[in-house]
Amino acid sequence: MVDFKNGLLFKLKKDNSIRDADVAALLIDGEEVIGSYTALRDYVVFTNKRIISVNVQGLTGAKKDYTSMPYSKVSVFSVETAGVLDLDSELELYFSGVGKVKFEFHGNCDITAIGQSISKYVLK
Repeated sequence: MVDFKNGLLFKLKKDNSIRDADVAALLIDGEEVIGSYTALRDYVVFTNKRIISVNVQGLTGAKKDYTSMPYSKVSVFSVETAGVLDLDSELELYFSGVGKVKFEFHGNCDITAIGQSISKYVLK
């Protein structure tokens, strides 16, 4: 489970080979994956309805914890673009009733496109 009280930080890198089969069973009708990012063994999947955080556990990685964070529960979010010396970009989301999650994106990531996508689902 994501630790909302401590504002868990995920350090992510774009991953086009995401394990769609791992999250496919969790998706509802009309829900589709719009982006996926990895952080070592763990990964995060952005859909058109929510963010799914997958915490891979154990030596074999067979045990996984799936945390679903629906956009409908986002009360505030913040996007920070990369700079000249700081090449990482950040996304902070505050979920009503539970707390904050912070995502840090490394490398070639279009954080403004991610922010725009989230706006589309949060501000409807």
